[in-house]
Amino acid sequence: MRQAGVLDVGCHSALLTVVRRRPGAVLEPVFSRKVRLSLHETLDRKGRLDKAGMKSVERAVAEAVAADPRPRGLEVFAFATSVIRDAPNRDEVIARVARATGTRLRVLPGEEEARLAYVAARQWAGPTAGQLLVLDIGGGTVEIASGTRDQPRVVHSLPLGARRITRDWLPGSTVPSRRSLAEILQHLRRSLEAVPGLPQAEPGVRVLACSKTFEQLARLAAAQTRTPRTRRRLTLPRLHTAVSLLADAAPSRRAKLPGISRHRAEQSLAGALIAQALMEACGATSVEICPWSTREGLLLEHLGVAPTPAGRPRRVG
Repeated sequence: MRQAGVLDVGCHSALLTVVRRRPGAVLEPVFSRKVRLSLHETLDRKGRLDKAGMKSVERAVAEAVAADPRPRGLEVFAFATSVIRDAPNRDEVIARVARATGTRLRVLPGEEEARLAYVAARQWAGPTAGQLLVLDIGGGTVEIASGTRDQPRVVHSLPLGARRITRDWLPGSTVPSRRSLAEILQHLRRSLEAVPGLPQAEPGVRVLACSKTFEQLARLAAAQTRTPRTRRRLTLPRLHTAVSLLADAAPSRRAKLPGISRHRAEQSLAGALIAQALMEACGATSVEICPWSTREGLLLEHLGVAPTPAGRPRRVG
C-alpha cells in the first residue's frame, strides 16, 4: 500500500506526518509526531534565527524523525515554512540542520504554498465543488488561490502574515488602542487593494479558509453563540466580534479565550485583523473552515492522488 511522508517545520512545531492511500480513505494516517517550537521568540528585528532558535530546530527535526517507528526507506519530504524561508540566515539554518540530523529542509515559494493549499482544498471539497477561492493565513505570508479545476488559475502570496504584522505593528504586551487597530486595518486594506486581479467571492464561488488562524477564530466566534456547528464556518459579523474580544484582552490573557491556543495567543489579534481585511477585500461574507492545507497538498501529490502541473510531485528549494 503506497505511503507518503512530510516533515513540516514551522514557527510553532515540527510535524512529521505519514499517510497511505487506500480505497475509501484518500489520506489514511499511519504515523504522526509533533515537536513544539517557539521560533518567533528567537527572531531578531531582521527576522534572523539566533543560535538558540537554530538549535531548537535541530532538536525538533531530530526528535520527529527518530520517533518514526517504520523501517527506513520511505522518503520524507521535509520543508520549512516562512519563518525559516524568509530568514536572512536561512542557508545557515538549513545547513546546520542537515549536518546535525541528516535531514535537509527544502523551502517552498509562497506561490507554491498557495498552489498546494488549493490542491488540498480541492480534494477535501470533493469533485462537485465548482469554483473555489482558498484563503490561508500563515505566520509570514498570506496565500490566496482560486480556480475551477485541479490546479488553481490564480495564486498570490503576500507578506501579511500574523507573525509579521504582530512584529511590525503590535509589539509588546499592552492592549492596543482603537487608533492603532484602525491604522493596522488601513495598512492591510491598502496592501490588498494594490494586488492586481485579487479573486472575488462572486455568487457560486465556495470560499475555503485553510489555516489554524481561521480555525481558531471560528472556534472563538462559535463559543459566543454556543452553537458547535458554527466552528466549521466563520461569518464576517462573528469575526468582528472575535476581533473585539481579542483587542480587549492583553496578549498574556488571550490564551484564556475559547479556541485560542497558548502558542498562537500573541499573534491571534493580528491574525483576526488580517482575516477581516482579507475577507472584505475578496468580498467574502463567510468562509468554510477546511482542515487541509499545504502539508496535505504535498501528501496528495506524492501519493499520486492529485496531479501536479507537470504530472509528478514537485521538488522545490
